[in-house]
Amino acid sequence: MTPWWLFVAPLSSSPLDFKLQKQRHSRNQPIQFHFPSITSCHSQFIMNGKSHSLGITYEHQSSLPRLPIPSLDDTLKKFLVTVQPLLSPAQLVRANKIVKDFQNRDGADLQKVLEEYDQVSSQTIGSYIEEFWNDSYLAPDTSVVLNLNPFFLFEDDPDAKVAKSQVNRASSLTFQSLKFAAALKNERIKPDDVKGTRLCMDQFRSLFGSCRIPKPNGEKDIVEVHTDSDHVLVLYRNQFYYFRALWPSKDGKVKVAVTEDGIQDILTSIVDDGKKINLAELSKDAIGVLTTLDRNKWALARKKLISHSEENKSALEMIDSALFVLVLDDFEPEDIHDAAANMLHGTHILKENRFDSNEENGLLASLEKLPQLSESYYQAGTCCNRWYDKLQIIVCSDGRAGINFEHSAIDGHTALRFASDIYAETVVTFAKSITKSIYTQGCPLPSIIDAEVSLDTTNGPSLDINPKKIVFDLPNDLKIDIHYAETSLGDAVKADDTHVLEFDKFGKSFIVGNKLSPDSLVQMSIILGYYRVYGEVVSAYEPVLTKRFFHGRTEAMRSTTMRAVSLCKIWTSHSSTEEAKLNALRESTKYHSMLVRESAAGRGVDRHLYALKCITEKNNLPMPEFFKSEAWRALNHTVLSTSNCGNPALSLFGFGPVVPDGFGIGYIIKDSSIQYSISSKHRQTKRFADAIHQTLLEIRALLKPLRSQSLGYHQNKNLRQVVTPDLGTHSGYDAFVGETSKVPETNYDRSPSFVGRAKLVRRSSSVRSMSSV
Repeated sequence: MTPWWLFVAPLSSSPLDFKLQKQRHSRNQPIQFHFPSITSCHSQFIMNGKSHSLGITYEHQSSLPRLPIPSLDDTLKKFLVTVQPLLSPAQLVRANKIVKDFQNRDGADLQKVLEEYDQVSSQTIGSYIEEFWNDSYLAPDTSVVLNLNPFFLFEDDPDAKVAKSQVNRASSLTFQSLKFAAALKNERIKPDDVKGTRLCMDQFRSLFGSCRIPKPNGEKDIVEVHTDSDHVLVLYRNQFYYFRALWPSKDGKVKVAVTEDGIQDILTSIVDDGKKINLAELSKDAIGVLTTLDRNKWALARKKLISHSEENKSALEMIDSALFVLVLDDFEPEDIHDAAANMLHGTHILKENRFDSNEENGLLASLEKLPQLSESYYQAGTCCNRWYDKLQIIVCSDGRAGINFEHSAIDGHTALRFASDIYAETVVTFAKSITKSIYTQGCPLPSIIDAEVSLDTTNGPSLDINPKKIVFDLPNDLKIDIHYAETSLGDAVKADDTHVLEFDKFGKSFIVGNKLSPDSLVQMSIILGYYRVYGEVVSAYEPVLTKRFFHGRTEAMRSTTMRAVSLCKIWTSHSSTEEAKLNALRESTKYHSMLVRESAAGRGVDRHLYALKCITEKNNLPMPEFFKSEAWRALNHTVLSTSNCGNPALSLFGFGPVVPDGFGIGYIIKDSSIQYSISSKHRQTKRFADAIHQTLLEIRALLKPLRSQSLGYHQNKNLRQVVTPDLGTHSGYDAFVGETSKVPETNYDRSPSFVGRAKLVRRSSSVRSMSSV
């Protein structure tokens, strides 16, 4: 048996060669964490460590209301309204009948069972949907890649010295992440709220030190949370390293044990060491690719890995218990589309094996034992340089960075708070570097993250922060598993088509200025874009935050409504007037906004009906015909899976489709732009994106500009001249002041004669010029 070696690199201003040291690391096995009150998401979420409350982060948890169960009558009425756009008249008649039967028979009984379940379990789980919703993530035997894990792409770092350097950018993000982790452990992260409404913070307990663990033979996966985690896992060229970064809790306070410069030294040492072995050899041992397998296959491979040696078991414990994974990719995206795809699933680059004589002899000898690996290509892409069961910060060679996160324990809103705070802290750090010569004492710029960094070891033992390398002892059958996992992943990556639409003609400010909801307008642009390409409407899904409730996650908002159908028909009709189009847009967005508010209040359709279906299965009751109906199937075949998640810290947000013929559409609405990341499997993704783009341009043409500026002449009582600026057709303004309009009143004439021309307007002395002072 090959021993497990841990390589230790001393820190220095210049990277040094790694010194071999044989070490053994032990971790306490994760234990079931029992709470006197509800503080963990579910019994399937297992914690290792101690729970305590000492700060502000979770101070409002006990005051949050419980998610209400809607009445069955209300939900079924809404269900019929929701599925109406997806069904033919004959199908709708059948749907009405089956809903009525369900309401009068099985439905009423199941509603009572669900209400009793909610009451009895109120001291063990957070809501009536929580157990079932967690199972929906943890039970399926499918790969998490493209099916579950979303991604973020950060904006560039504000500091030019950091923005284009992989090591500098990775060090900056890692340092700020460690500060966030320390602040969270100390419960110094301010609770989320929306317009004064406090939100549940429970998901933050699973942000760091968590890992999804696969279970074999039909068992549900679990999520382990190591509350005492203190180290960062680093992946580079399919190789695993780690370094300790947090001081053990002392007097109830956790501190960061390494500086940003120190992290730079650590990462430089790791990169130098990682380049010593050629990638063709490393690709055969790329154990991270096993996390992309279907969950049962991954569970069996993991079991083989653990049973092969105690060293492998210990190595996996170090990976599972890491705070998060820092991924360094040997890849520079050519464009924004490449960057998005790399954050979603990595790159797939096959290269031909080329060896010198010594390497070839060694390879031939190994291939005699492993004929399955005898092909002449190896995987040189980044798709294997991942560990998808954990939170990952990914940094490319050119400094572009993002996040890929395991979704079963946390939602996008929680990951967004983390991403926003660490990015904002990099901005503050850069601002402080500019003003440090001015404010030599007491910089007035406050930090975003409340965390302490300490290198002091005078009052206790020193902390070994040197990086260590993990090398697994892989049996031949596991190398074969790695090979087939890579080829299977390759098919999935090749099938994916990710395209980015960056629309910069208007954004939130323009939409709000026209008294429309930005999110509702974007939803209509997606439905309209699909209709323009395919001539039909399909089931669309948008998650709406329900964190105002205890352990709240999301409710499904179904954007394809009869008003959206009407919008599609009116908008694409050559006989429709501009007024009719605009009215249809306002009606559809207004109705969408109302449904969003209902969903946020826990009065949606999907979660309630899904809970009734699950309570049926939980009690081994016969499945009602309602849940086998074509109406139920139509609603749940979500072709347009969409989500709005982002702010100025992010460039992109995205995920894969949830059905084979679907699209995954993540979007970010900024003040003056809208970013869409669209993914599908072998569908016309770019064409769909172009249709959305065209729709947005047409919407812009119908709406009013935010302001109309006019230029006048000072103190000329006899001649009032107003010049409207020549804004051009690409300015975001398609309407200009007409010749007879009064100032400051504005009349918009969209006739071609007014587009792109400045008009000189004579005014009487009784008319006050806007610019006269």
